[in-house]
Amino acid sequence: MKHRYLAELIANDLSNKMVFISGARQVGKTSMGMDIARRYFKHSDYLNWDARDDRKRFLKGAFAGDAKLIMLDEIHKYADWKNHVKGLFDKHKDDFSILVTGSARLDIYRRGGDSLMGRYYAYRLHPFSLTELLGRSTPAITPQEELRFPDASGESSEALQSLMRYGGFPEPLLGQSQRELRRWHNQRVDRLVREDIRDVESIRSISQLQLLVDSLPVRVGSLLSINALREDLSVAHKTAAHWLDVLERFYYHFRIFPFGGSRIRSLKKNPKLYLWDWSEVPDNGGARLENLIASHLLKLCHYLLDVDGRKTELHFLRDNDGREVDFLVTEAGRPWFAVEVKSSASEAFRHLNYFGERLQIPGLYQVVGESGVDQIRGNIRTISADKFLLSLP
Repeated sequence: MKHRYLAELIANDLSNKMVFISGARQVGKTSMGMDIARRYFKHSDYLNWDARDDRKRFLKGAFAGDAKLIMLDEIHKYADWKNHVKGLFDKHKDDFSILVTGSARLDIYRRGGDSLMGRYYAYRLHPFSLTELLGRSTPAITPQEELRFPDASGESSEALQSLMRYGGFPEPLLGQSQRELRRWHNQRVDRLVREDIRDVESIRSISQLQLLVDSLPVRVGSLLSINALREDLSVAHKTAAHWLDVLERFYYHFRIFPFGGSRIRSLKKNPKLYLWDWSEVPDNGGARLENLIASHLLKLCHYLLDVDGRKTELHFLRDNDGREVDFLVTEAGRPWFAVEVKSSASEAFRHLNYFGERLQIPGLYQVVGESGVDQIRGNIRTISADKFLLSLP
């Protein structure tokens, strides 16, 4: 198993605070935690809330006496976990470090008690990106400056095709089997809905939630209408909206919203939806490539926020006249760079120019599926997807 891109950063933070790692089911949180324990701590103790004996030990505070790292997995399923962990940290912060991992956002289950503010750092672990899969170091990135593009190669092109075909989750990506990928998809989604979500959320109709999950891959990249989902599922608007929120909290999908500014007549409401596992997206019309790019850009935004505290966000651009650009990355609310995804190189995308001038966006990129492309037309750089992605974490 490759050393993950956050491992060293997390190990350093564990010297003075707790660290919370959240991320999608089977994205590699536990494996990374175990790797951190082996590489940076002489002795450690691992407890999983799903294991009965581990639950008893956690509630009693019965840990291995020589442990210098206590790793708590899926502990968010316990309603009072934050108060319990707070007490554990306050009492034993000089005795051992605490690492908490979970397949849901660990900042949402605030069910009373004291805040953990100031006692922990939070990280979100993403699937493998192209840079990480190739074992390259995280590129130096400075917000509001041009991205830096290292040279691409046949290796990077092949690695991108593997990511397109198998997704970025470790097991199917490293296994390289379409048959196992299909089986993995079925098992992961079933366990997400019937175990993870059921354990924490009050969902009356699990079967209808499953139908919602099945309907989302074909909606990737399009404006999301809750009304359309509500009609398809024959449920109330409030129910469909709640289910979408739940699936997002459990890292099945993420939504990005249109950027608003005084210089454009922007669309205010409907978001676009993407999956954390882009290999579920039908591979036609460029939707899977668009999702893969969206996931890499979200990983960049989360990395800069979690590691450097920079408030970077991912949006898209669309105005009331129908002009649209796939992605806009902002830093502290200011446009940084915009990305339009195309299957092949063609004439510079005119909407990039329009929004670039209106919003004074420093970087404009047309990212294409063809390899070996890197050319500048006016203010727009048209660049192959593999070369573009090597500029991101």
